Amino acid sequence: MSVRELRNFIGGEYVDARTDGALDLIDPATEDVYATSPVSGAADIDAAYDAASTAFATWGQTTPAERQLALFRIADAMEARAEEFADLESQDTGKPRGSLVEDEILLSVDQLRFFAGAARNLEGRAAGEYMPDHTSFIRREPIGVIGQVTPWNYPLNMAVWKVAPAIAAGNVLVLKPSDTTPLATLLLAEVAAEFLPAGVLNVVTGDRGTGAALLQHPTPQMVAITGSVRAGMEVAREAASDLKRVHLELGGKAPVVVFDDADIPAAVEGIAAAGYFNAGQDCTAATRVLVQAGIHDEFVAALAEHARVNARTGAPREDGVYYGPVNNANQLAQVSGFIERLPDHADIALGGRRQGDRGYFWEATVVSGLHQDDEVIQREIFGPVITVQKFTDEAQALEWANGVQYGLASSVWTKDHGRAMRFAKHLDFGCVWINTHIPIVAEMPHGGFKHSGYGKDLSQYGFEDYTRVKHVMSYIGA
Repeated sequence: MSVRELRNFIGGEYVDARTDGALDLIDPATEDVYATSPVSGAADIDAAYDAASTAFATWGQTTPAERQLALFRIADAMEARAEEFADLESQDTGKPRGSLVEDEILLSVDQLRFFAGAARNLEGRAAGEYMPDHTSFIRREPIGVIGQVTPWNYPLNMAVWKVAPAIAAGNVLVLKPSDTTPLATLLLAEVAAEFLPAGVLNVVTGDRGTGAALLQHPTPQMVAITGSVRAGMEVAREAASDLKRVHLELGGKAPVVVFDDADIPAAVEGIAAAGYFNAGQDCTAATRVLVQAGIHDEFVAALAEHARVNARTGAPREDGVYYGPVNNANQLAQVSGFIERLPDHADIALGGRRQGDRGYFWEATVVSGLHQDDEVIQREIFGPVITVQKFTDEAQALEWANGVQYGLASSVWTKDHGRAMRFAKHLDFGCVWINTHIPIVAEMPHGGFKHSGYGKDLSQYGFEDYTRVKHVMSYIGA
């Protein structure tokens, strides 16, 4: 198999890296090398920020209508090349190819179109005389140059979540994709360059050091990352030293609270789908389930059977595959380590093993008999492992649900409307789903509390995060 050599995308074109060093891209389904990407260094990052700064002089002055039209055209071009995007995304991630266009590529297209509309829907207080003889009004302006880092679990989706609102608001960007999944992001930059001035969107590849250098650079006025809690804390510390604005979307450990009046078959089906989708590599995944004592055993048995039949893993182009491999060798080792360290009181009802000896495949796993302070309850596994705890009443369920450091997403499954509303109020998470789990729409915000970070993606709130607010007051005379 030929090995493709990637290049950075700076100033509207592909360019060779100015520093030595390259990373092998490993196919997670076969463990074969299929490409190499530059390990960008200081010279590459300087060049990207120089291109972005030059572009901001004009892009920052464009009208909302101009920015909207550019985003609509990018969305149309992405839709026209959806199969190509899906091929690249599947190659990088190992995701099942058959459903990728519908599940993710067209979702990104829709999100681009949402932010195209948001570009012309800036909000602010009405102009008025809040002091005699003085008229005040609000300007919402682009922040300027922004540095962004995206993860490997949803490479294209997360790039769009970062790029679309920032560009819609008139900003310019330097973005680094994950070291294991750069292909679709580079294609996005290539497609966008047909409709954006050179330098508005720049993509540099590299490793953790590249990402750190990009976010620590003195040029950007804002930095944004989707990644681990550890990475988010490091970014926040570094940004504080230069008073950069920060946008953090970090880890999650979503509680899925199932009461004894829930529709068990519907809950099992929905939770399995939301727990094993993308091999559980989702900060909002339904992988921490709390089940009321009266239905606990029935639920565990039904979940294990449903997953055994429906949550099949395999290579991207195999028929009947629900999820592919985990993305990389380190992640496989992390999932395996959690299972190896399970306490004696844990019961593996399904799976718990690597599948095959080539590729990073892990069987759909269900683990019950767990305690609130167990490692697998408190830490993010980020794999196809669903844990189940048994609770007695609402008070215990709420205590355990909130008893983690994360605060991104949650769900409650019950037919009792009052109970659902109580949990919607008291669950300490940025999203609460009721009798469903994981649907996301562009119009609603995504973002968490506590160690899950701060700032919002998607929605008008996500758009506003990429703007700054200026008060203008004019003396108008007596």
